[in-house]
Amino acid sequence: MKKWKLLLVGLLLLNPLSVMAYSTHIIPGGENIGIEVYSEGILVIGFYKVGDNYNKNELKIGDRIIKVADEEVNTVDELVTLIDKYQEGGIVPLTILRDDKTITIEFELISDADMYKTGLYVKDSISGIGTLTYIDPNTKIYGALGHEIIESNSNSKIEVRTGTIFKSAVSSIDRSVDGTPGTKNARFYSNTVYGTITKNTEHGIYGEYDDLLDKELVEVGDPSDLKLGKAYISTVIKDEDVDDYEITITKIDEKNDVKNIYFEITDNRLLDATGGIVQGMSGSPILQDGKIYGAVTHVVIENVKKGYGIFITTMLEEGEK
Repeated sequence: MKKWKLLLVGLLLLNPLSVMAYSTHIIPGGENIGIEVYSEGILVIGFYKVGDNYNKNELKIGDRIIKVADEEVNTVDELVTLIDKYQEGGIVPLTILRDDKTITIEFELISDADMYKTGLYVKDSISGIGTLTYIDPNTKIYGALGHEIIESNSNSKIEVRTGTIFKSAVSSIDRSVDGTPGTKNARFYSNTVYGTITKNTEHGIYGEYDDLLDKELVEVGDPSDLKLGKAYISTVIKDEDVDDYEITITKIDEKNDVKNIYFEITDNRLLDATGGIVQGMSGSPILQDGKIYGAVTHVVIENVKKGYGIFITTMLEEGEK
């Protein structure tokens, strides 16, 4: 069997008696959104040479620095200030999170030209674009992307301290070709905030939408009712204009946690504009017979007309946790 490479394009224990409260009719998305997430702690994404050496100490890429001495740290500026405050003889105490375990280390700085340097590349936030999937009209909870936000240098999931989604418009598209997925390019209007980001999970990002979109509600489709054959995705390929594009659903997997809907783009308008699935389409709703069944999440790298999506019911359940 031929294996395909896949690219992202976005566990709590439940009480057995709990009942999900999401609505049976929701506001469909398709809108392009800007995304900015601030990390809980400072993410270590790499190391640079000071003199002839890398200064890794005990740190690893993907570690999150959460304290300097006993003071919490959430921004790079705070990190620099607190290291300068608490270092003594080139040693500074750091508390880090690694694989959900808290570790305290004595981090040794390197003296270079009468100053101390960390040798660390760090990041406290990440930004990008994606697609809104839905808004629950009763709770104002929204879901987007259908997959988690990953910091590319460390390949680590961002743990959300705070974040926002905001207005953005597609300015151009770098087309996909087999072997090289393309991407949406966008203008950001970060002052026009649409909502908060409170969760970054393997099933998407979630938060509360400020104002409901003036759109007709659509019924949430039960996965067992989804059929092979013609369906549509809603997405933006120019400015802020949401449109529906035809796809063919080729396989349905109700047992997989995230890879549920396999499909191929068949709409020539979309193929002419994008070449296939492009990064930034993550979260685009998948609709069939007037119901919403899922969201686009991945592109198959070797055949960019193909991809897969997650069930909308999985996203709705995640949003309510």
